[in-house]
Amino acid sequence: MISALAIAATTPLLLGAADPPAWTRPQAPFPIAGPITYVGSEGIAAYLIKTSAGAILIDGTLAENAGMIERNIAAAGVRPRDVKLILVTHAHFDHAVGVAALKRATGARVVAGARDVSALETGTPPGETSYGVIRFPPVHVDRGVRDGDKVTLGNVTLTARATPGHTPGCTTWTMHIPAKPRPLDVVFPCSVSVAGNRLIGNRAYPGIVADYRRSIAMLGTLHADIVLPSHPELADVIARGERRDPAAFVDPTLLPRIVAKARASFAGDLAKQSR
Repeated sequence: MISALAIAATTPLLLGAADPPAWTRPQAPFPIAGPITYVGSEGIAAYLIKTSAGAILIDGTLAENAGMIERNIAAAGVRPRDVKLILVTHAHFDHAVGVAALKRATGARVVAGARDVSALETGTPPGETSYGVIRFPPVHVDRGVRDGDKVTLGNVTLTARATPGHTPGCTTWTMHIPAKPRPLDVVFPCSVSVAGNRLIGNRAYPGIVADYRRSIAMLGTLHADIVLPSHPELADVIARGERRDPAAFVDPTLLPRIVAKARASFAGDLAKQSR
């Protein structure tokens, strides 16, 4: 296999000066719970799930991080070629730029929300934003999933929950970790932040407001013992100079707090854009 680090070196730099330095700051991998290990950078998450038939990677983050993620996967005891699936939460550059490099380095199949497939395969993010278009290397999607579809590798099954709004194909993934007295519910929530999306007059995504409302409401119905967001600061695990505490992700109150904040922020952004 070709090294992801070598591929990333040929990828144009897509970050702007305003992007947080933590997005590309290296982070040593650390176990979270059961088969799940954090392998992303300090500021953008990527999660490795070990199964009896290989491993699953959730998100690829930035091209600059691809080599680090590959090394973190190896440090977690998984050969890169044993990564069989890469699940993409959504087609924005900070989570999708590194996917093409990691797919080529591992040979993994890429799975993403059906409504984001076109964006991923053209390298053009969907919808209209206040910050313009930030393109990324296109990647072939081997399977597009819709709400309720299941993805199984070995002894692990994840369920896709469609949470459109942030992008049309934004996909929240859920799974269970065996435990007593009951399995632990794990949720990898796709973002429901507005984050520059045009809510009013979005010709490329006219249903964006209704999608946000449905997705925020749906996330509010999910139970999560463990919440693993795309940006780890949502779980308060960013602490420069300190060891990360995996227990920060283990909090049944975290998802309701994320949903409440998203609901209030969405209402505020919609009101501002409606003026």
